[in-house]
Amino acid sequence: AYDSSVADAQASKAKRDYFIRIMVAVIASMNIMMLSVAKYTGFFTGISEEVKNMIHIGEFLLSTPVLFYSGWIFFKGGYYGLKNRMVNMDFLVASGSTLTYIYSMFILFGAKGESYFDSVAMIITFVLVGKYLEVIGKKSAVDTLDKIKSSLPLEAVVIENDTKKTVALNSIKLGDIIEIKAGEKVPVDGKITKGEGFFDESTLTGESIPVYKKITDLVFSGTINSNALIEYEVTKDFKNSTFSSIVTLLEDSLNSKPKIQTKAAEISKYFTVTILSLALSTFLVWYFFGIDLGFDYNGTTQFERSFIVAVSVIVIACPCALALATPMASLVGISELAKKGLLFKEAKFIESLAVANTVVFDKTGTLTKGELNVAKMKILDENIHKLNLLYSILCASTHPVSRSIKKYLEEKYDLIEKKLDNVKNIEAKGMSANYTNVDGKNFELLGGNLDLLKQNEIYYKFDSNKTVYLFAINKRVVATFELEDEIKDNAKELVEFLQNKNIEVVMLTGDNENVASNIASQIGIKKYFAFQTPISKANYIKELKKENKTVVMVGDGVNDSVALSNADVAIAMGNSADVSLAISDVVLLNSSLNSLKDAFVISSKTFKFIKQNLAISLIYNSVTIPLAMAGLVIPLFAALSMSLSSLIVVLNSLRIKMK
Repeated sequence: AYDSSVADAQASKAKRDYFIRIMVAVIASMNIMMLSVAKYTGFFTGISEEVKNMIHIGEFLLSTPVLFYSGWIFFKGGYYGLKNRMVNMDFLVASGSTLTYIYSMFILFGAKGESYFDSVAMIITFVLVGKYLEVIGKKSAVDTLDKIKSSLPLEAVVIENDTKKTVALNSIKLGDIIEIKAGEKVPVDGKITKGEGFFDESTLTGESIPVYKKITDLVFSGTINSNALIEYEVTKDFKNSTFSSIVTLLEDSLNSKPKIQTKAAEISKYFTVTILSLALSTFLVWYFFGIDLGFDYNGTTQFERSFIVAVSVIVIACPCALALATPMASLVGISELAKKGLLFKEAKFIESLAVANTVVFDKTGTLTKGELNVAKMKILDENIHKLNLLYSILCASTHPVSRSIKKYLEEKYDLIEKKLDNVKNIEAKGMSANYTNVDGKNFELLGGNLDLLKQNEIYYKFDSNKTVYLFAINKRVVATFELEDEIKDNAKELVEFLQNKNIEVVMLTGDNENVASNIASQIGIKKYFAFQTPISKANYIKELKKENKTVVMVGDGVNDSVALSNADVAIAMGNSADVSLAISDVVLLNSSLNSLKDAFVISSKTFKFIKQNLAISLIYNSVTIPLAMAGLVIPLFAALSMSLSSLIVVLNSLRIKMK
């Protein structure tokens, strides 16, 4: 089971440890580079042996803590990799930097040549930064799980033999009777045995309209009892309740590695084995057959020259250009995306977005504004006194439909709230009340849906696929309203853009079939599913991924968090719930769907440059590694060549801004 205290402590310790190691590496590397400027300048313009030795000593003192303290992570990772019969990138970094360090030590203690302590420090520092970002991501994931779990109460009131007692959630058993007051959250799933009222299920469904529940209806953990004292029988313990299941699914998906990361690890494994094999082969050939093959040793011993050439192979192949290929282009792309109001939490999601073939949208708050608005009003009797009565019954209700109409009327009329009698809330249908004027005349008021009117023998023909509210006085309808969740600007244009790119667009919503159908038809979405729960949304995305589809999920609520975490790219709107923002890979800071379109355009462009950068780095390796193996590149030029290839990748990435 997920233990938030243990997980948080481990994540915080790892983050703190990495931060200290990375600060040591960065500070030492900056000072080493200052010394290296003098050394490299002296190589071309001339430098005395005494000054060179002083530089070597300084670099040695600075690079030693970088290698053995900051770089300890790579030694440890390489060791565990070998223990599990796997040669990973940690092993290449550790072996390459250690061999370069050992060679530089020979130079420090009198051998001829140049030391490469600077290369040792830069290799360790560069790769360590990437690992630190990964640790930060894991800490963020732990914080997200804690945030979700903390939204549930720690205790519940259990009724046993007419006695109430407070118990911990883990102690609640099947069959226990739980009491929840108005405004409290449901701790575990159950079936109502006493009372009735509205429940806010927005945390699960994303829909803002409360759901009416009565005796025998099911209530779900994480939902809020809006307005009444309720008693219910526990049908699922805490571990198996809806909200706890969501947390478990979320934890599983956070701990799973994306496909792209697994492939990268696989490539790096083969790359590492290949480079180490080539370096070893080079050493053996030079040591045992160098003279016979006519190689020039330039006054060095056979071992020294063989060692120098092998180190050159490792240094020149140290995958800086390969490692920079994706992040540099992505970094430039990310800066361009930020200008459009898009925050990418990790560079790798640009790649996934560029190759996506399916985009799944939540409806409420994503494609729509998440607020009910009056789409159409029909006043059959504009008598101001009757409108005042309508306004008064709306004021007596806290239902979202009533609040929306009330706000709409306040903008159009100058109305006065009257004192009503016998105000009653009627089973998810509306409200009734009475009003007596100064002359003693009584008026029967009804406000609600068609079912409420039929229940009171008022038969009014009204067809609409929207949310409907009717107001009647003395069994005569005097006003009708049609409400809908307003579609966001550019929603239709975005859907058309994605479909033109051969990307399948799907809408998932917790709303009913009529509303879902209406919104989908207006926006141009052909595939949609209504009555979706958080778990069914997540399962749908899992099924898509089983079909080897690259899935982008766009959502805004806590109810979307599990689905978001299962997608290849999770995109949250800027006005999303905190949990959705924490779990997402991309955040639309301005909540504009036009920015989402920009995300696809810029990501595709960036991905093109990523592929160009990879091609550059592969061409570089295929040309320079054979030269190094032939002894034509000394370690100094190997380090400079590695830096040059990285510079070319950086300059190519900057071209993204020019396009």
